[in-house]
Amino acid sequence: MSSEADLSKMHPKLILSSSQKAHRFLFTKLRDTSTSPADFVKYSQRSMRLLAEDALAEFATTRVTVSTPCGNWSQGLTGPDPSSIVAVSIIRSGDALLEAVRYVEPDVRVGKILIQRDEDHPMKLPTLFYCKLPPEMHDDNKSDKNSPMKVLLCDPMLATGGSAILALDVLTQAPYNVSPSDIVFANMICAPEGLQAMAAKYPDVTIVTAQIDECLNEDKFIVPGLGDYGDRFFNT
Repeated sequence: MSSEADLSKMHPKLILSSSQKAHRFLFTKLRDTSTSPADFVKYSQRSMRLLAEDALAEFATTRVTVSTPCGNWSQGLTGPDPSSIVAVSIIRSGDALLEAVRYVEPDVRVGKILIQRDEDHPMKLPTLFYCKLPPEMHDDNKSDKNSPMKVLLCDPMLATGGSAILALDVLTQAPYNVSPSDIVFANMICAPEGLQAMAAKYPDVTIVTAQIDECLNEDKFIVPGLGDYGDRFFNT
């Protein structure tokens, strides 16, 4: 497992999901081309739920004392009101991770951003097609600007970083103006090149990932990777 110092060299707020032994077992199934579509969904959901727990835990917490059957426990932690968290998926593969987040915490709000990269362009440049976020995120509708909504951005793959950066541009600029420090990016598998791009543009966004792979190939696909996450998850 990489040390915190090693992770910070790739991105200053990069966190490796804590259940690495479980992820390694599950990713052995996910990476294998012989894994059936049904099994890919099964193992993927198990891994994504672990990741979702770790990502949600990165929002600010408060220490609390709770009563147990045998006394008081003063080491408890409580997070923000789940309804103050907006889980935003980058369609289509992000929807799979979004549902894992909603399984873990059903009270989060939901937003959708559709971004597709141009596979014919050598740099696979992304294009924004659609954005639908809760109206409470709009500046004109924010009732308490001292208690901003938190965003959990969901996209299983971070390759070049283009799609994630474009989604973050949408979230951090008008009319939403979400602070990067209020955003956690949940990601199943990433390449160092994407992390470098994120570090240059959004160093204050927290990134929680399950796996860090070797590199991108000449076609900008993650190596060793697992193929197209959306295609394999949705069997298309």
